[in-house]
Amino acid sequence: MVADRSKKPKVSEKGENLDEIDGELVLSIEKLQEIQDELEKINEEASDKVLEIEQKYNEIRKPVYDKRNDIIKAIPDFWLTAFLSHPALGDLLNEEDQKIFKYLSSLEVEDFKDVKSGYSITFNFNANPYFEDTKLVKTYTFLEEGTTKVTATPIKWKEGKGIPNGVNHEKKRNKRAPTDVSFFSWFSDTEQKDDIDDIHDEQVAELIKDDLWPNPLTYFNNEEPDEEEGDEDEADDEGKEDESGDDDDDQEEDDDEGEEEDDK
Repeated sequence: MVADRSKKPKVSEKGENLDEIDGELVLSIEKLQEIQDELEKINEEASDKVLEIEQKYNEIRKPVYDKRNDIIKAIPDFWLTAFLSHPALGDLLNEEDQKIFKYLSSLEVEDFKDVKSGYSITFNFNANPYFEDTKLVKTYTFLEEGTTKVTATPIKWKEGKGIPNGVNHEKKRNKRAPTDVSFFSWFSDTEQKDDIDDIHDEQVAELIKDDLWPNPLTYFNNEEPDEEEGDEDEADDEGKEDESGDDDDDQEEDDDEGEEEDDK
């Protein structure tokens, strides 16, 4: 019996089916791209609206921040305490920095009018024996090519004073010990770093801007428990456990003696 081969599609028919499927796929992808373009347009509009709102509320926040700064000025060592309590920023302050920070009267973070273009961080100091300046400003300007331009007020150190522990260690090719880290070496450094082992310049600025500045009271009140008190608490707990263990042993001995007497 000869097999009926009439049901098998011809090669030409297969080709036409593939062309039809490819055409439908291309059409679907084109429609999908149109939808994505529409979404992208909406997202851009939303971003613009968000920036407008952010700029509006920056203006509203400004007098409130000023009022907060006035109150902070009356609290001794407020910014020094807040910095030291911060888990990352506290590592920037060495002992000499801490002495200088006692003269820090206020800190201000201000976005540029065009929020996307950058911001500045201002440190206001009272007259002090370390440098002539009373206002130190570090500015971050976001450029169109995706890079960041960093500028900082040149610090006019008084005679015999300078960046604590010396910033010249790097120039001499010497490795700086952790204790040599200084807030003022960070402040004066306007070059971008590629060393992933260090906190990047801009990361420090972002911590100040987005973490410390919005609510410094969180860190000012962040008092870590005293280690000695913690040790005493642990000792007390261990003592209680030992006493409890002794009581249990005594009770077991009494029970054993009672059972022996009953046997007699």
